Amino acid sequence: MPNLGPVELLIMLVMALTVVTAVVTTVTITLARRGSPTPTPPQQLDAAGLQHHVMALIAANKPIFAIKLIREQTGLDLKSAKQHVDDLRAGRTPRPLPPNHYIPATPPPLSRGADLATRVRLLKDAGRDGQAVLLVRGETGMSEPDAQHFVDSIQT
Repeated sequence: MPNLGPVELLIMLVMALTVVTAVVTTVTITLARRGSPTPTPPQQLDAAGLQHHVMALIAANKPIFAIKLIREQTGLDLKSAKQHVDDLRAGRTPRPLPPNHYIPATPPPLSRGADLATRVRLLKDAGRDGQAVLLVRGETGMSEPDAQHFVDSIQT
């Protein structure tokens, strides 16, 4: 084995440190992603139950899950749900969620086996016309006006 000079030794040291750093980073990211599982709330919550679950998610530093829960439970848009969570995180009293935003029942699941018209009808029945238009556009490639016309033509 030939003698190694200081430059070669330095290069080998840098390569070894790079490999160790990559392994440590990968392990750290994997462990961080595993974290504690997100609590799954019941299908439909009342206002107090929703507030309890949202506060638990905020305490667990999971604001995105809190926003998602508010949107699923109330039908609020993303901006309003985020504002609600941001207010709670900052210790401000959020604007109360309007009572008419509460969805009386969980919308039926959209099964992949159902045809497009059936899935659009289910979304329209749940008051989610915008999502129905997006579904039609995603599956057919229609323009937005054409997809809107298709959704409007479906009888509920």
